[in-house]
Amino acid sequence: AQSLPDLPETALRLAAMSAVSGYEQAMADTVQRLLPGSSRDRAGSVVLVRGEGAPRRLAACPLDEPGYVVGRVRDDGWLTLRRVGNPPSPLFDQQLEGQPVTVFGRRGAVPGVVAVRSVHLARGRPAGSAAPFTFDDAFLDVGARNAAELRSLGVEVLAPVTLEKRPHRYGRDLLAAPVAGRRTACAALLRAARAAGPASGTIVVAFLVEQDFTRRGLLTISRTLGPFEATWLVDGASGRVPAAAELWGLGRFERLALPTRYGGTPVETVSLAEAAALEQRLVAYLEGSP
Repeated sequence: AQSLPDLPETALRLAAMSAVSGYEQAMADTVQRLLPGSSRDRAGSVVLVRGEGAPRRLAACPLDEPGYVVGRVRDDGWLTLRRVGNPPSPLFDQQLEGQPVTVFGRRGAVPGVVAVRSVHLARGRPAGSAAPFTFDDAFLDVGARNAAELRSLGVEVLAPVTLEKRPHRYGRDLLAAPVAGRRTACAALLRAARAAGPASGTIVVAFLVEQDFTRRGLLTISRTLGPFEATWLVDGASGRVPAAAELWGLGRFERLALPTRYGGTPVETVSLAEAAALEQRLVAYLEGSP
């Protein structure tokens, strides 16, 4: 197992990674390496089971994020997009326009940029007449001149795409990045799972796939390792809350949402001091305290 840095560095490391819903493999690989004794379940979530017998308790954090995939590879080298997952805000697509992005192809990460509308062609139109930008308007340029060059880069249909990740620390204890709340919450749970001492009964720690898409990770845990007496779902404030029908087998359910500022934006911001307090609360829960 790899050594684990302090909470700010762990949060920075996770915040620099991308994990579009359904494409969490690289993120899950990293978390599994950092969590000794963990394994992957049939859904692809990273799971650590400690102890045995009753009571059975679960602490879980989602790994995924809303994003995009390549929808079409054009003959002229441009790419179009399709959205994956549920957008956290109505302005989510507009954050793409003119911004650097990363395409995760078969041969690694490929930098690109989303084109902006032509100012010259828009001259003479009434102000405010254009519809808001959506992913249907997005044309992505990775520097390729044709489809053959895209193939040589390993870029294909369904390759995941996210905004370029440049996590930034500022102020006394603040961290800003896309999905910063969720990534920092997962960092707190990861560190708590490594620091917690033994507890009576069974404790399951899970880092979930597809929480913002099909909720397959959480549903698989509840069906294969439940029922649980209690469940804590650790997340950022902008994460989705499971519907009542999805809570079967989870027992007393509590969602611990790490407070965020500017949620669902590229500069979503969290307090690392609040994250440290969350880590200590998770340690107590994993050791059996209510």
